[in-house]
Amino acid sequence: MGHFSISDLENLSGIKAHTIRMWEQRYGILSPERTQTNIRFYCENDLRRLLNVAALCGQGHRISKVAQLSDQELASAVISCCNDAHDYARQVNSLLAAMLELDEPRLHQLLQEAVSQLGFEQTVMHIVYPLLQRIGILWQTGSVNPAQEHLVANLLRQKMLAATDALPPVSPAGARRWVLFLPEGEMHELALLFMNYVLRARGHHILYLGQNLPVQELPAVCAAYQPYALCTVLTAVPERDQVQSFINQVTELCPDAKLVFYGPLVQAQACLDLPARAVHPYLMTDFIAWVEQVNSESGE
Repeated sequence: MGHFSISDLENLSGIKAHTIRMWEQRYGILSPERTQTNIRFYCENDLRRLLNVAALCGQGHRISKVAQLSDQELASAVISCCNDAHDYARQVNSLLAAMLELDEPRLHQLLQEAVSQLGFEQTVMHIVYPLLQRIGILWQTGSVNPAQEHLVANLLRQKMLAATDALPPVSPAGARRWVLFLPEGEMHELALLFMNYVLRARGHHILYLGQNLPVQELPAVCAAYQPYALCTVLTAVPERDQVQSFINQVTELCPDAKLVFYGPLVQAQACLDLPARAVHPYLMTDFIAWVEQVNSESGE
């Protein structure tokens, strides 16, 4: 069970600390405990309840009424409440609460509703990415367990594969060709899967090689496929002090294609020595904007 300060609850729920205190004192929505040194802290059940309360109050429900609901009634009310497709904060809070309960049907339903209202790409950009950022905060504080994180990651992976498979097929003849891969030892695939969707949705042909590819395989791939660009995401590997060496290696092995390097390990580097044919978008919105610029320049 995680231990949270009131500032943690504020950051994770989007509800101001003074509002949380007022709700607690007036309506008893949370039951903080105290350490041996008399410092108040909140548990995972408190966080889950607050997320559901915040989701309902964000829909205009009165806190005095919401506070009277049991945890089960809160969860049911969040599912059945009227949805505003652009109320992203409420949807993220609802997904977080479902994750903490390991409630797979609810996670599936919330994601399906978002996709039906916003479309797949906008759901990922406005709901899934903020959700993953919140999960990252929970992970850093030791407040989310591997089962909870894996449930969300694998469900999102399924959604991305299904959405990509539903796109019209693209013939490699006449289309820009891309190789998408993760380096050897890299298993964090969600960003690369979404890039695959973004590119295919814009008429590019993709050779998707996925996780854990030794870079020594790239010259043969490029010789056979003749890609316009190669794209990779660096999340956990290589080591931070080896990122430039990895970039140099890929640049040398693939001398003709454009190169896209993305991910936290790339973002963390203050200055990278990149060839003129390489880009390192900081955000996914930057990557999408770059792809659309490439399309516009070629008249696609």
